[in-house]
Amino acid sequence: MTKRAVLALADGTTFEGRAFGATCELVGEVVFNTSMFGYQEILTDPSYVGQIVTMAYPEMGNVGANPEDEEAGQPHAVGMAVRSLTPQASNWRSKESLDAYLKRHGRAGIEGVDTRRLVRHLRTHGAQMGVISSDGHSAAALVERARTAPGMEGMDLATGVSTKTPYVFTTPSPDVFRSPNDPRPTPELRFDVVAYDYGLKRSMLQYLVDEGCRVTVVPSNTTAEEVLARKPHGVFLANGPGDPAAVKGADRTVAALLGKVPVFGICLGHQIMALALGGRTYKMKFGHRGANQPVKDLTTGKVEITAQNHGFAVDDASLKGKAVVTHINLNDGTVEGLAVPDARAFSVQYHPEASPGPHDARYLFARFAKLMAG
Repeated sequence: MTKRAVLALADGTTFEGRAFGATCELVGEVVFNTSMFGYQEILTDPSYVGQIVTMAYPEMGNVGANPEDEEAGQPHAVGMAVRSLTPQASNWRSKESLDAYLKRHGRAGIEGVDTRRLVRHLRTHGAQMGVISSDGHSAAALVERARTAPGMEGMDLATGVSTKTPYVFTTPSPDVFRSPNDPRPTPELRFDVVAYDYGLKRSMLQYLVDEGCRVTVVPSNTTAEEVLARKPHGVFLANGPGDPAAVKGADRTVAALLGKVPVFGICLGHQIMALALGGRTYKMKFGHRGANQPVKDLTTGKVEITAQNHGFAVDDASLKGKAVVTHINLNDGTVEGLAVPDARAFSVQYHPEASPGPHDARYLFARFAKLMAG
């Protein structure tokens, strides 16, 4: 039996639908993602901490859920809004339905929503706080709860999701289509890399291992002195949620590392590197979330179709004379990549490990390995 659910936004707009997943009331920033698939990777990406994800593509749930596609051990998004939920998965890798998966993890979903209208509303009025509820509360009460909820600006969410203790990661990317009797050759681990966990995705670590890295993952508040004492070949700055300027001490730490060892940053790591160079970041109106963002590499002239998930961006004017802008977003001209050749450091705003388009951005991990090789 279906249960009525309501999605209420802070600006007073409400959407009615049917509850799936956990039947409860959860608050989060309502954002939209334009990907056609990959909803499990999206839900488990730590960058979505505290957010309710609206999927622009109408059909969701058709491939179910499985452990191999998780970017973390649990969903980090608090909720999900979809147009049409498929109750029965039709994928050979599926272990459970999307409904059961969210229910098991205590995350709320709402289906039957006019997601086209919702996406257009967020695009026009901006991402904002909202509430998913199936508890029968009035729309006015839910709107008031959304209105009084704290927003993402000024929130240090990265520290909260970061690992509390260092650990070593040496597992390469899985090949689910390869026979267990014919395993992929194990990479030779030539480099020792320290990865700052601001909310990293598992696939990023796997790509580093594929390039021959033994990765030591450290908490976000680890000092530069502690990292340099490990004598790493390079330092990786991971993705993560929230406001980059609010991550305690991260800019000063990265500033102390630049020029000492090669540094590679992705997403939040890219933004923190910009702050370490003396640049600025700002909150975007609705951000970039999806697997179809066009990015131009200014060094080659090539255009990449990229996967992205961020609500903050780097102010290019603040980096004049401090870094070279290497990539730009072709939709809005925002900064998508930086390089500091003298410091052997570079970063990208998008997620190269997701490889959504015909051009596999794995080459960026190979570029990092080349820097470490000298």
